[in-house]
Amino acid sequence: MFVLENGARFVIPRTEMTYPGHNLKLHQNAADPQKSPVDHVMADFEDACPYEFKGEKSRKVMVEALNTLDFGRKVVTVRPNNIHSPFFKGDIEAIVLGAPNRFHGIMLPKTRNGEEIKQVARLLDDLEKRAGWKYQLQIESLIETPQALVHAYEIATASPRMAGLVFGIADFAANLGIREIVENQNQNFHYAKQAVVVAAKAAGLHAVDNVYLRLWRKEDSPERVAELQRGLREKNQGAANLGMDGTWVIHPQQAPICNEVFTPTTDQVEEARRVIRLYHEKGGGSMADPKSGEMIDEATIKIALMDLAKGAQAGMVSQAELKEWSEKSRAITGYDILELMRRVA
Repeated sequence: MFVLENGARFVIPRTEMTYPGHNLKLHQNAADPQKSPVDHVMADFEDACPYEFKGEKSRKVMVEALNTLDFGRKVVTVRPNNIHSPFFKGDIEAIVLGAPNRFHGIMLPKTRNGEEIKQVARLLDDLEKRAGWKYQLQIESLIETPQALVHAYEIATASPRMAGLVFGIADFAANLGIREIVENQNQNFHYAKQAVVVAAKAAGLHAVDNVYLRLWRKEDSPERVAELQRGLREKNQGAANLGMDGTWVIHPQQAPICNEVFTPTTDQVEEARRVIRLYHEKGGGSMADPKSGEMIDEATIKIALMDLAKGAQAGMVSQAELKEWSEKSRAITGYDILELMRRVA
């Protein structure tokens, strides 16, 4: 979870859009709320940046974009080259010293273990102090190697700066020697994806799924576009069912479908309200829902609370209402699932 504005706002991203950081026009498009209707943007120094632009060329563009563009209410992060790259330290120094208080976090690629997170956190401590930052940058870590997966919880708990884990399917598949990464990916990578979810949620972080690599083009037939959109939707519905909070996107065209998949419908929010209200009116315990005949108890109420938390992220539920219901749940059980999962600020 990204905690912003000194704790006044928090964001669990449904959509995180990555784009090459060396191209100012792409920064402008990412900042535009109509062109890029996403919750989070991540400008990339790493894989999306051609070698000829690595170093000072891309850093200059990145700093200019961060200092001059208004990204509105989007979460803004930067992916430096990985910690073992000769470009890493220069990337971090350029943006933290060159654009203080102008972005929210670092997306750390190729993470192997928690010690690397601690190393980055120490570097940020020093640079933020030197540049006069008014808040701490947060860290998302890409889980894209077998080493990272087996150390995922260690990575997730390595620093108070940690906000989320992101599953990176392409590099992970390459490490395992897997070629097919689009078709049946939620089945073929089921263990890895849910391991990321479990590690993230155990640490109270958000979990974000990998990109869907197929895009539709202007010259594609309506049938082909519909096929690709269906694939995008099915991949993300499967990821949501594994517990992912959102997904990476690589083009704004993917954003509307992805936002929809990771947002509860109005009917789902109203049903969660109804069930929670009924449960507390009846004094708690185990009971039959007179509408559906299904059994309701405190465990099912926690599912409904999580639906309301997702609705709050989408502006469908007020924070005041969310806190009221979570406090009632705590009074019965002795703990608050929304606080435990960091779904309330």
